[in-house]
Amino acid sequence: MQNKLRLMKLIEVNNDETRRAFYDVARSLYKGDPNWVCPLDAEIESIFDPTDNILFNDGEAIRWILKDDAGKAIGRVAAFFNRDKARKNEQPTGGLGFFECIHDQAASNLLFDACRDWLKARGMEAMDGSVTFGENITYWGVLIDGFTLPAYGMPYNFPYYKELFETYGFNTYFEQYSYEKDLSEPFPERQVKFSMHLKDKFQLEHFSFRNKEKYLNDICTVYNAVWKDFHEDYTPLDYSEIEKVMNKAKPIINERMIWFVYDQGTPVAMVVVFPDVNQILKKLGNGQLNLWNKLKFLYYKKSGTITRARQLITAVVPEYQRSGVTGVLFLTMVDAVKKEKIKTLDMSWVGDYNTTVNKIYRLLGLPVVKTHATFRYLFDRSKEPQRFTNLETEKAKRLDVKKEE
Repeated sequence: MQNKLRLMKLIEVNNDETRRAFYDVARSLYKGDPNWVCPLDAEIESIFDPTDNILFNDGEAIRWILKDDAGKAIGRVAAFFNRDKARKNEQPTGGLGFFECIHDQAASNLLFDACRDWLKARGMEAMDGSVTFGENITYWGVLIDGFTLPAYGMPYNFPYYKELFETYGFNTYFEQYSYEKDLSEPFPERQVKFSMHLKDKFQLEHFSFRNKEKYLNDICTVYNAVWKDFHEDYTPLDYSEIEKVMNKAKPIINERMIWFVYDQGTPVAMVVVFPDVNQILKKLGNGQLNLWNKLKFLYYKKSGTITRARQLITAVVPEYQRSGVTGVLFLTMVDAVKKEKIKTLDMSWVGDYNTTVNKIYRLLGLPVVKTHATFRYLFDRSKEPQRFTNLETEKAKRLDVKKEE
């Protein structure tokens, strides 16, 4: 083992050659895997671009590749932190992400050690992995169950990754469940009738780029109202952030798959659904959007290749979470996506701590088709690891105070 450790070499990603090698690690490891979908290199690269990622305003990131004694790249990883986000944890916490590695504990330990030492030198006391340097909508978590074709933005990895993380000393911080709905199967009649009865109480609109400013502001309003109440360490979503995301995603967005619910003009709920472009990216194969692949992308997009959609965000402001508006929103969205020839809805992801949404989905009879885990590693090994909780008791108290006011 010591011999192998001396022969392996960590190389920082800091030029065009090492950047290409960073992406080629994954292409090499998953070659021939029928379930892996190569993400777009440019999409991941933008995460590490200080001019494109707002978290660099008060943060840093670094990437490495790992080579064996023959010079072959056998692993990769990134480490990053944002000071504002880090200090909102009980201990300052950074992240490691885009981890890929051969089935070798010594190799993965070198990658984990590099992240730990780099983050520790910058004042961090823990690291989460495998996560991204941004919001948790995409590239977040280690797949631990359900090793099938992933939906857009959801990580896919080998089953042994869980072993690599846990053997190093990571503990599960929380699990993330992905549910699936076959849209050819009807919903319970009782729920449909109840939701339709409530529908006239609210106003429903779908997103439109023509009125982009209004809807992006509404996304920020609802998103911030929900997650500020849900997470004690929440960093508010900024208009410029969501504008950048939506502008980039414009080629794949279907306006009739993003819905808002209003109560007398005030946004109170929303659902954001994207067509699952992984069904196309799987056919492109190499993560490159050159001219030929752009033409192929347009062809597959128009030829009905996409039959699945991913529900990225569902949010209902706290005061309306028991009003029945969730059913109204969900059924309206489902009717809309069915008209777009979508047959399957992937609902990913829901944290294990979100008992309300998990209960709703399970009452609907929806199966959990994938489970991801967010792992946490405490640098002080004498500290007892804690699972994440959304502190529902405290949340209920806050809601009661709001009602009294």
